[in-house]
Amino acid sequence: MRNALCLQVFTVPSSEMQLKQQRDKLKQYQKRVTQQLEREREIARQLLRDGKKERAKLLLKKKRYREQLLDKTENQITSLETMVQSIEFTQIEMKVVEGLQIGNECLKKMHQVMSIEEVERILEETQEAVEYQRQIDELLAGSFTQEDEDAILEELNAITQEQIELPEVPSEPLPERKPEQVPREARPKQVELVAAS
Repeated sequence: MRNALCLQVFTVPSSEMQLKQQRDKLKQYQKRVTQQLEREREIARQLLRDGKKERAKLLLKKKRYREQLLDKTENQITSLETMVQSIEFTQIEMKVVEGLQIGNECLKKMHQVMSIEEVERILEETQEAVEYQRQIDELLAGSFTQEDEDAILEELNAITQEQIELPEVPSEPLPERKPEQVPREARPKQVELVAAS
């Protein structure tokens, strides 16, 4: 079916083109007939001036017949233009339907990947995680009862009252260190330090 649809889409433009060419030919014919009608009217006037009334009458009958043809041509042009517009609109509709079809296939594939049960499970897990986070936020925000606050302060006092054990201090004297001799170039000059400050 899809191949038939594609084949139709490709054959329609040539039909549309043929209709447009036919319309253009009819418009050219219409223009030619209009020019001929003007010439025939002038010829009929000339014939009347020359006293050839019967010939002028015959020419005006011919002119009237061509005017009727011109009206029919106008109706045909209108019909062709309506048909061309209908074809163009139908092509647009076909593209929309094809787009909807592709979108529908895509949605079906996505639904195969994720079922309603899977979505419900994910939403449930998310709700549980949100509730757990809310409980943590309440604890951290200080939503304790007065009893909880008292217990926390009591534990804090107990910890601060405990004797903190410090490392032992050595009882022997520390060895003396001799300052290392630094080469003169590396020593900062006092004059420069004073000037810098």
